[in-house]
Amino acid sequence: MSTSTQQPSTLRKTPGKAALASFLGSTLEYYDFFIYGSAAALVFGPLFFPSEDPAVGLIGAFATFGVAYVARPVGGLVMGHFGDKLGRKRILFITLGVMGLASLGIGFLPSYSQIGVWAPILLVLGRLAQGFSAGASTLTLEHSPEGRRGFFTSFVMTGYASGMVLATLVFIPVAALPTEALMSWGWRIPFWLSIVVLAIAYWVRTHLDETPVFEAAKDRQAVAPMPLREVLRFQSADVVRVVGMSIMSVMQTIFTVFGLSYATGAAGFDKASILTVNAVAIGLSMFVMPLTAKLSDRVGRRPLLLTAAIGCSVTIFAYFGALSTGNILLVFAAAFVNMTLLYSCFNGIWPAYFAELFAAPVRYSGMALGNQLGLVVAGFAPLIAGLILGKGHDGWLPVAGFAVLCMTIAGVAAFFSRETAKTPIEDLGEPYWRGVSTRNRT
Repeated sequence: MSTSTQQPSTLRKTPGKAALASFLGSTLEYYDFFIYGSAAALVFGPLFFPSEDPAVGLIGAFATFGVAYVARPVGGLVMGHFGDKLGRKRILFITLGVMGLASLGIGFLPSYSQIGVWAPILLVLGRLAQGFSAGASTLTLEHSPEGRRGFFTSFVMTGYASGMVLATLVFIPVAALPTEALMSWGWRIPFWLSIVVLAIAYWVRTHLDETPVFEAAKDRQAVAPMPLREVLRFQSADVVRVVGMSIMSVMQTIFTVFGLSYATGAAGFDKASILTVNAVAIGLSMFVMPLTAKLSDRVGRRPLLLTAAIGCSVTIFAYFGALSTGNILLVFAAAFVNMTLLYSCFNGIWPAYFAELFAAPVRYSGMALGNQLGLVVAGFAPLIAGLILGKGHDGWLPVAGFAVLCMTIAGVAAFFSRETAKTPIEDLGEPYWRGVSTRNRT
């Protein structure tokens, strides 16, 4: 396509280095998110939202978990704009640094009993800062060779699994501490370890090259002056599709955050057992996600996304049903099928697919805006689940129904999205190029 961002052959792609940087960045990004989710489920209620009714404190803690997902669209707008104007590498460095400092700061917060209402206020501010996502997908995609974009970009979410496992392994001994130690200083340790995020951010800043696609666009002065305005003008339908597909992430937060609280509360499992099940199930997805992404390079992105939407809708009932039996082996089997196998069909593919829907001049903005708006629903899913949770043995049924509704929305959005796996990178975002060409003619 003559109007697209062709890239000179002299510009060198470094897919291995980009994949490693994305893996490390995502590992620490999701480590931060998962330690917060674990702390919200286990300790933040009584520490920051004390109440005579523990359920009220838990709902308050879940609300702060969702707050970061409100910040993510704002961060997506700001970072997307500058990512499309200044480059992918520079913005990745900034967002990782902000997240690292925010998590470190949360680890030093005083509790409600020490400073009163300022404690939850400061917690919310720290959580808002955590909401600035790193956006490594665009960078990795643009470094990837044709025909293997899905495989290399899947390492962004392999880092998600790695971060979750790392957070869980850190929290298992912490959760096993005596209650007094856990509530006073033990919960802070995982947040203090976020200092590593800053080291990773520095490594990314000094070792990674800017993407050839962005450099080519800059050299040809093809960088969009107002990327957000351009993407909404020419690709607003794709933004809406990404919003819908991103709602599939509800499955992740229902499983890892609400599921942890339900399992250790109403279902009666001990914390270490459920944390271990979660760590193993999601840890194994580190090996499944690259395989599903590689398969999507051959058969397309949409079939795998539809498989995830349908399969997860069925197996979420099996997971909560297994929790109700009290049998930890059944819980692990259901978690393995739901998270390790089926959810990986979405989680290993969306980083490439969402980025591929947009043209290079607006790619960072379009993907960030659509993805982060959809993730708002995922962020508040544990809160919604806590509010609709019924009483008794089958009280989880409304929660599973809510998850199925979200999977249906995501599946419909995927069904009506165009396939991109075989499209050359310079031709991605066809509606944008068609719109720009029409504008130029007129």
